[in-house]
Amino acid sequence: MCLIVLGWRAHPDFPLVVAANRDEFHARPADPAAFWTDHPGILAGRDLEARGTWMGVARGGRFAAVTNYRGAREPRAIESRGALVTRFLNEAIPPGDFFRKIEGSKYSGFNLLASDGKELWWMSNRDGAPRKLEPGVYGLGNLLLESPEVEPAKERFRNAIDPAPAVEPLFSVLAASKILNPEYGTRCSTVMLRAGDGDIRYTERTFDASGADGETRQFEFR
Repeated sequence: MCLIVLGWRAHPDFPLVVAANRDEFHARPADPAAFWTDHPGILAGRDLEARGTWMGVARGGRFAAVTNYRGAREPRAIESRGALVTRFLNEAIPPGDFFRKIEGSKYSGFNLLASDGKELWWMSNRDGAPRKLEPGVYGLGNLLLESPEVEPAKERFRNAIDPAPAVEPLFSVLAASKILNPEYGTRCSTVMLRAGDGDIRYTERTFDASGADGETRQFEFR
């Protein structure tokens, strides 16, 4: 499954800490994390089929990530789920207002997390109304937010950010959920740390079909 574990105002020095695995078919083309040439304010990997992304951050601090809802792929879906992340990162409206404009029927099943630095919201087109999240540690896979399957990852995450979050311990949190399969598996892991002063550290590590480490890309900006 795809996995996103995050701490929202769960650490006094880091308002947002994110650790995420992207699981996808190895044959589906994608670019690694970079600032996009056509949207220079976006830092993210890029799906080269639909041109969207699974997770990214904007220079102004906006963050968004999406997961598929298990078994919910409608061939008649009008838009790609990854376009939701791109659109949010490019806009300047609060996440709650952005979510209320989404027509969920246009997409295959999805979960979307988004933050403007002030608020963190979640929604799924397989659930009810969008929800503003209170401070805490959250886990998201390919079912709804806080499904039981993510509890072990959340516990590892809590241990990793105490007393202070760091990139390699958070990669270790993700490693236990890594999927190894020659056709479909974990393509990359990403860790994002947003400090209280606005500094952002974004690190992505790619994997090949055997699960071997590929390139690690690190970005830091305020």
